[in-house]
Amino acid sequence: MDDFPIYNLAAELISKHFGHIPEPPKGLKIRGAFPKSSHLIFLTVVGSRRYTPYGKQACEHLIAGLRGYPIVIVSGLAIGIDAIAHQAALDANLLTVSFPGSGLAEHIITPRENFSLALNILKAGGCLLSEVDDFHGSPKWIFPKRNRLMAGISKATLIIEATNKSGSRITTRLATEYNRDVFALPGSIFSDSSEGPNELLKLGATPVTCSQDILFALGFQVSETPMNDLFSQCDPEEERVLKLLGSPKQRGDLIRELEIQTSKANILFTQMEMKGLIKEIGGEIRRV
Repeated sequence: MDDFPIYNLAAELISKHFGHIPEPPKGLKIRGAFPKSSHLIFLTVVGSRRYTPYGKQACEHLIAGLRGYPIVIVSGLAIGIDAIAHQAALDANLLTVSFPGSGLAEHIITPRENFSLALNILKAGGCLLSEVDDFHGSPKWIFPKRNRLMAGISKATLIIEATNKSGSRITTRLATEYNRDVFALPGSIFSDSSEGPNELLKLGATPVTCSQDILFALGFQVSETPMNDLFSQCDPEEERVLKLLGSPKQRGDLIRELEIQTSKANILFTQMEMKGLIKEIGGEIRRV
């Protein structure tokens, strides 16, 4: 991480993004580049460390649908939904900001399993932020303090999966106290992982079942323009695939609708996935 030294975040940026919350940070350490454009909207994404396949797939799908919009994904670098959200943002070419539950010195960034993810965030133009000194590890008192910063920096917080007694619920409670929007992914009534989001929906959180729900709630005028822009980058065969993927399809079903040889279709799908146009998740091919 020698290319990304630790420095102090500018006081005017701290005041702009955190001056309105109770107990704003007196200082913040940063690695990387803080997103400075006034047009960017910050969205915090939180959830359980013990996520389900549904939670992972939903998180990736929702963030993928934000591609091309001036949105910064904020999370906490933790194992689970946090890491999935950061990686989904990188895959969608969105900036992402991380608040790890530790200092930023290379040897103490936690969790160690996500150290390479932290480095990729920096390489992609994002940043890591921490309120604690570099010599701190990850004592339990860090996480509520960190959560208030994640809630405070963003216009809204999206909760993917969590129990009612979790750090993610703390973040959403703080977001509400700071007069921020709270979005929640509906889940099964039989799943403990969906207990938190479902309870928040009862309390008035905005239900999110597609990326457009997020975009509308953040104030974007969602139109066909992004898809038209996408088509402009495609050859006729790729455009035909995207038009057929108005909803996710099984690979075999899509090949039958295209009416082309399987070998040719597989080459086409691979090329499109490499270009970031489609992605295969859970046996289904979908637009990114």
